[in-house]
Amino acid sequence: LPPGRRRLMTTEGARAPKRAAIAFILGTIVLDVMAFGLVAPVLPIVIRSFKDGDTAAAAAIYGVFGTAWAIMQFLWSPLMGVLSDHFGRRPVLLISLAGLGVDYILMAMAPNLSWLFVGRVISGITAATYSTATAYVTDVTPPDKRAAAYGAIGAVWGIGFVIAPALGGMLGEWHPRLPFWVAAVLTLANASYGWFVVPESLPAHKRNRFSMRRANPFGSLRLIRARRGLAGLFTVQTLHLLAHYSLPSVFVLYATHRYGWSLTQIGWTLGFMGVCTAIVQGGLIGPAVRRLGERHCLLLGLLAETLGYVGYALAPNGTLFLVAIPFGALGGLYSAASQTMMAHRVGAEEQGELQGASSSLMGLAGVVGPGLFSAAFTLAVASASSQLPGLPYLIAGLLTATAWAVGLAATHRHRRV
Repeated sequence: LPPGRRRLMTTEGARAPKRAAIAFILGTIVLDVMAFGLVAPVLPIVIRSFKDGDTAAAAAIYGVFGTAWAIMQFLWSPLMGVLSDHFGRRPVLLISLAGLGVDYILMAMAPNLSWLFVGRVISGITAATYSTATAYVTDVTPPDKRAAAYGAIGAVWGIGFVIAPALGGMLGEWHPRLPFWVAAVLTLANASYGWFVVPESLPAHKRNRFSMRRANPFGSLRLIRARRGLAGLFTVQTLHLLAHYSLPSVFVLYATHRYGWSLTQIGWTLGFMGVCTAIVQGGLIGPAVRRLGERHCLLLGLLAETLGYVGYALAPNGTLFLVAIPFGALGGLYSAASQTMMAHRVGAEEQGELQGASSSLMGLAGVVGPGLFSAAFTLAVASASSQLPGLPYLIAGLLTATAWAVGLAATHRHRRV
């Protein structure tokens, strides 16, 4: 073949594995979200079936299940990240996916509450792959393309977070255990796909030795303290993640209480949120970062998100609530820019540890956030004369406004790359 043709074939051959790998990673992240969201609508029903229809008892037990899942995410995300720095991303991802698929089968067949709880705990462990998946994308993406790649991750994560509960509810109409079986098939299929077509992304010479000191959520703070600028960025991320839980924690109750929305209207609204999220994270982030730089996108995203939360809190009717949704979706500019700025501050052999610490914060927010915003909503509507039903979203807006102020100070020396 002519030299030019050979070069073209070589280039195309190199692109094909990368495309397959990115598809696998995006699928893995969607399935991570599914681990939480797909079974969320039916898990309380399954629990209630073991308590002879006692709704109050089922609600209390469901809260314990949710807390246990979030705690496992908090504890295991750093370990997964450090393991991937040592052994490579591919084996950690494949083993986690296979374990998650088998765990879904365990929960689908659980004969009692004890086994169901064990399955949920294992799910929290095996679903802690977000850190490794993000590190994989960092490995295979040039620095100047990472913001757009992180945007794609955010897009599929956001869409999955919105559609998973709706899909789980639809499947649960057929049978409460059906979502577990569907999740098992999807997860195991993705693991098989990864086994056959996805290469390793972290070369052996760039790997880091394993250390339990770095593999726990508290030991991972060493990396944050050791790298200039990371502490401020992680503080911003903690506030942002905590505010994010205001939506899944109280949105359904808030929408039905304040606007009288039906479940169908709530479903359409969640779909609209998903579309806006996909547009921002899948289409706007790359051009915005190239034009404005990471720092300005980080600050702009937090400002827009603050306006969105305030809009949710103060909207006197459903129409104005919908108007606020695009502002909330623009918060996606923050996530990708923040991930890029943090990734630039550590080496290739520490990307898994970095992303593990980041995912651990997500798990911690999952422990604290639902209780915080549920309590705020309960307080707000306890009195019939209360004029603050949107109190949870005002708190969320205060958190992101504080994050904006911290981010302004933490990134004042950042230079556009």
